[in-house]
Amino acid sequence: MSETANLTLPGILQRLIDSDKLTSVIAVNALKESTARRKPLVTHLLQKQLVTPYDMALICGTEYGLSVVDLNAIDISTEVHELVSVDTLKRLNMIPLFNIANALFVGVADPHYLENIGDLKFATEMVPEPVLVEYDKFQNILFGGVGGTDAVSSGMSISSDTEAQDLVIETSSLENEEEEDDSGVDVTSFVDELLTHAISKGVSDIHVEPYEKILRVRYRIDGILQVVSMPPKSIARKLTSRIKVMSRLNSSERRIPQDGRIHFRLTEEKYIDFRVNTLPTLYGEKIVMRILDSDTAALGVDNLGFDGRQKTDLLAAIAKPDGMVLVTGPTGSGKTVSLYACLNILNTSEKNISTAEDPAEIQVPGINQVNVNDKVGLTFAATLRAFLRQDPDIIMVGEIRDLETAEISVKAAQTGHLVLSTLHTNSAPETLTRLINMGVPPFNIASSVHLIVAQRLARRLCKHCKQEGDIPDDTLIQLGFDPDKIDSVVVYEPIGCSECSHGYKGRVGIYQVMPISAVMSKMVMEGGNALELAEQAQIEKINDLRQSGIEKVRQGVTSLAELERVTKD
Repeated sequence: MSETANLTLPGILQRLIDSDKLTSVIAVNALKESTARRKPLVTHLLQKQLVTPYDMALICGTEYGLSVVDLNAIDISTEVHELVSVDTLKRLNMIPLFNIANALFVGVADPHYLENIGDLKFATEMVPEPVLVEYDKFQNILFGGVGGTDAVSSGMSISSDTEAQDLVIETSSLENEEEEDDSGVDVTSFVDELLTHAISKGVSDIHVEPYEKILRVRYRIDGILQVVSMPPKSIARKLTSRIKVMSRLNSSERRIPQDGRIHFRLTEEKYIDFRVNTLPTLYGEKIVMRILDSDTAALGVDNLGFDGRQKTDLLAAIAKPDGMVLVTGPTGSGKTVSLYACLNILNTSEKNISTAEDPAEIQVPGINQVNVNDKVGLTFAATLRAFLRQDPDIIMVGEIRDLETAEISVKAAQTGHLVLSTLHTNSAPETLTRLINMGVPPFNIASSVHLIVAQRLARRLCKHCKQEGDIPDDTLIQLGFDPDKIDSVVVYEPIGCSECSHGYKGRVGIYQVMPISAVMSKMVMEGGNALELAEQAQIEKINDLRQSGIEKVRQGVTSLAELERVTKD
């Protein structure tokens, strides 16, 4: 029987064993020895040279959800070291690296010393943002003189143990640039690895951000931005140029924003597109790359998180031959995916479906998709007028932004067309009053709008590591839980493991699905406000976003912290 059979190992040791960096026997002995000596486990492993500093930094980064920064690849700010004495830094086992706004990025080699973050916050009156660094370089700087390392820059690292997959980049050579600079970084390889890794991790956006002294790369994972790399600032211009070349953008134009697209071939059949936008900032061009995976268009309504009644009401609304179905919520709340889930149900050879989008992010066979272009006069309104001359059955408008678009959409809904669209409002009742405020006559709204979906996206708790939380019943009742059912409520909290990011994996929709009843239609025509409509929705037992979120918490799908984050006013 294995020596680890009756011994629960810390996550760090288990990861080291799983990645073949340590054997089980060595891991168990190291744990026993570090415990006996009352020494932090990571420091013990490093001092005994049982694991390389680089491997340990990557493993700890994955375990604790922190970014890994190469100390040789950044210029450590002299100013930040004046904030805290060297003696204090040695006591805390931390190195201030640089600051952005009021955030102080701090290097630690052993996560055990993260417990000292509060002391550093008190000493600096800044918000510490911890990152992991390699132990040998950390020791050289902290105990061998601040900034006193002569190590050769080895480029940059991405904080994950996921190996990059091979990708074929579909692009012509528009520019013949030197791919390496004096930092020793192969820019082409770094960009390839950055994009590939983002795809494998399920990232939605990649942010490349130049500042005065640093270059930062962040991923948006499950709606939350996380720092994943700090490349040398010296490669910023070449990194930007490389991405522009791949996006078919003008590399010599740095004064205005540009939009482009990168086309990747993963396999013979599988392609991934990136929508690219550049923006001039004080210290260079910020680039945001959004991953456009057509597989998300194949998501069914069953996978989005609607409960039984919500799903029934939605399917009934889109089964009607005419009228409007509106989806509302902030940017990034999943409105487009919800609309395409509906279009997938409706997309048959008997239907003529046309969409007007800015831009069309998800390409679907069988649907006529149009990218609006205000610069040439192809506005939402102009596109809708053209649709009405093409015998449409179903029209999807990416967003109702103005009165003209709203009026044409309402007219189409009243003349035998099913219209799907989005607005930016906080709740379903507010959508009706928003249309009135835009100038649409109340009678037209009452006669055309059949259903409104308000939504948010909450992170799903990881099913592998979530654990029960100890929340007092009084607190749960104050948060909105039903007092009569409080005894059966089990609330789960995020922990974090090798399968997830900070205790979460994936996202789930939280919805308010509000069919427009005869009573609500009458209220709209009589000038009812959003508050009155919300009260009527409660009378009709339609859950608002908060109530739907509480149900997701009760089911163990998400956490109280996520509920507060996505449903707070």
